[in-house]
Amino acid sequence: MNARRRTVLTAGAAALVTGCGSSGDGDSDGSTAPASASETGKTPETPKASGTSAGELTRTSDVPVGGGTIFKDRKIVVTQPEAGEFKAFSAVCTHAGCIVASVSDGTINCACHGSKFSITDAAVEAGPATRPLPPEQITVEGDSIRLG
Repeated sequence: MNARRRTVLTAGAAALVTGCGSSGDGDSDGSTAPASASETGKTPETPKASGTSAGELTRTSDVPVGGGTIFKDRKIVVTQPEAGEFKAFSAVCTHAGCIVASVSDGTINCACHGSKFSITDAAVEAGPATRPLPPEQITVEGDSIRLG
């Protein structure tokens, strides 16, 4: 009886693997989706903001004083609470994992459920989020803002 059960489980596992693979008869146009970063082991390239050099996230002039700029592809938000003071935080809301949608009136705003975070320290200004956005490391040199 155990041998029969193993055979059924093995056959079931093979069916699952086959079902998740590409059989060539899926999409009618024959196209396939590009491999994700987790499939290739590579990090996808992020297009540079206009006017930025290689390795640069953005220019200081692209981040408004008293506001911020969201880089959805990098999942980072850069703020400038006061002139010349730049901060960076994760753009992933700590409530449900949505990417924040806007920065206005001194807060980083998530459109999914209405959470708001301070542009100064990413502290929760309005829930349902209960934890601040994690900080990200940036370097500001001249008018260039880089990650790290």
